[in-house]
Amino acid sequence: MSSKLNRIVQMDMLIRAETYPSVANFKARFEVSERTIYDDIDYLRSTLRAPLKYSRSRGGYYYSDPTWVLPAIMATEGELLAFFLSAELVRRYLGTAFEQPLRNAIEKLALSLPQQTPIDLSELTQHYTFQPGATVSTDPLLLTDLSEAIVERWRVAMTYYTASRGERNERVIEPYHLYNVRGEWQVIAFDHLRNQFRNFAVSNIEQWEVRRDERFIRDTDFAPDRYLAQGFLTEHGGSPRKVAIRFDEYQTRYIIRREWHPTQSIEHHDDGGVTLHFRTGALDEVRRWVLGYGRHATVLAPAELRAAVIADLRAALASYECDESQMSSADGS
Repeated sequence: MSSKLNRIVQMDMLIRAETYPSVANFKARFEVSERTIYDDIDYLRSTLRAPLKYSRSRGGYYYSDPTWVLPAIMATEGELLAFFLSAELVRRYLGTAFEQPLRNAIEKLALSLPQQTPIDLSELTQHYTFQPGATVSTDPLLLTDLSEAIVERWRVAMTYYTASRGERNERVIEPYHLYNVRGEWQVIAFDHLRNQFRNFAVSNIEQWEVRRDERFIRDTDFAPDRYLAQGFLTEHGGSPRKVAIRFDEYQTRYIIRREWHPTQSIEHHDDGGVTLHFRTGALDEVRRWVLGYGRHATVLAPAELRAAVIADLRAALASYECDESQMSSADGS
């Protein structure tokens, strides 16, 4: 039985016994993080439609409808695995060149587990909707070509649009790794133009040619996890710096439920807020991310990041004040 399935079943038993278990109880019992428990609770509510409620007076969880039972999809590990993988398939790959190979792999994997029943993956997709927000459209043929080039160690020539500078240039890359962040595909590659590893937004590759007659020698020291740990979201950045961001009580409830960076640690405060600590060189990306939280986030370190955020906020305020003045003049006329 998978670890997640095991937790869900045991959590259901504890809740059904009307012991009003708390997050702390679950965390101690299963020896997992608080974030994992909250993810399980969200899974019970959102995916399994459990009538799960929290009692402030009892300090724990209960079912508002005691007749509710876990759905049949929880019957076997194979079914659960097929469900999870199918949901991920729908969210990431539906309509791309990867869809059919992944569907075939899921079916084979599910059937390899004991006590299997036939699973109609197309029927599963009718009952779940994923709305990831403002995703970026990517040519599935380009993803397929890049994936093949990574495996076969082929160089790729491309016309790349650098959005930050509004420039297009010709590049030759040696692709190493594909990853998806916030719905946008990125490829990590050795860039011959800059003579270093960089990550490129796949959607900004306007033209490409896989040079199947040019194989490159893979750098055995390259590790995707180590490369990504130096950056933040879509930006790689320079030398890692210590970053500290203070979130107020309101924003804390959302911040603590996610892993924002592999190096992160969370410092809790008496007022209900937290300070998120991590190391990254992608300070521009952190700046844009922090600004999205408005008054609920305050940069504590490093000093140059704090100054950059303050400058952006002052410029935004000045822009609003200018607009207000123009609107007042227009109203007066």
